Amino acid sequence: MAESEDIFLRAEHRTFSGLTEDAEREWTGPFCFIQAADPQLGLMKAWREGDCDGGGDEWAEEVELTKQAVEAVNQLRPRPRFMVLCGDLVHAMPDTPFREGQERDLKVALKGTDPSIPLVFVSGNHDLGNTPTPRTLEQYCSAWGNDYFSFWVGGVFCLVLNSQLFYDASACPQLKEAQETWLEEQLSRASSPTEPKPKHILVFQHIPLYLKSPDEEDNYFNLQREVRQNLLDRFKRAGVKAVFSGHYHRNAGGCHDGLDMVVSSAIGCQLGEDTHGLRVVVVTADDIVHRYHSLEQLSVHGMDEDLRKLLQV
Repeated sequence: MAESEDIFLRAEHRTFSGLTEDAEREWTGPFCFIQAADPQLGLMKAWREGDCDGGGDEWAEEVELTKQAVEAVNQLRPRPRFMVLCGDLVHAMPDTPFREGQERDLKVALKGTDPSIPLVFVSGNHDLGNTPTPRTLEQYCSAWGNDYFSFWVGGVFCLVLNSQLFYDASACPQLKEAQETWLEEQLSRASSPTEPKPKHILVFQHIPLYLKSPDEEDNYFNLQREVRQNLLDRFKRAGVKAVFSGHYHRNAGGCHDGLDMVVSSAIGCQLGEDTHGLRVVVVTADDIVHRYHSLEQLSVHGMDEDLRKLLQV
């Protein structure tokens, strides 16, 4: 990825628009960012043919949709502070055919993103494998950056998490423990009276905590109840405002006890009635306001006018 690394926000590059991290800890007014999910190059044809395990040999459709997304984001005014892709960047699992080609073509498509809009990558189950191993994690980090990290932007503290370690870390328990220890340190610092107080705390991960309700049954598209409740309790204690995820290929989510669980549909393959799209997120002093836009809508009309007005200071 050397040819496009300059526009990718990796864990060691935690600055925006040339500002230092200390400067980004300060609230300077409302801003917006873009949440995307599941470009998943290769899934659309595989889904149509009913061969999601062995398919994925064509991904031109997803490449064009990703390019359309990039063009739409580049046109937005004011410019988003960043765009986060919440996992399943490609469909091919680690060490399977088509993986290298899908990653290469996705990077080329994303290279068109305006350099003033950093890209933040979140790992998904197809990026790491349903049961990740130290090897698949190393491969992901080499290609896309660290699988979990934090950054500040405009006075907001953001946590990027590896949700696959919550879902099934049976092949890498030590790596799961490392993220758990790190996460606890981050949440403690964010809520500490001796540290700079963030205006908001946001979390980005691939697998949703839940799809509609915190007490729903376990399924492929959410985290297990025990894990879910543990994270919900910790996030609420720390004052997390919202958790953004993908994975479901449909829009879902809900707000419970002041914590917004945002589940966004995909740039790529749709599994429900939604359209290929992106979520525009506006951050104000008091709230996080977000709305899913189709790629066509965003390309032709930009973000909705009521969202734009929230950005006017």
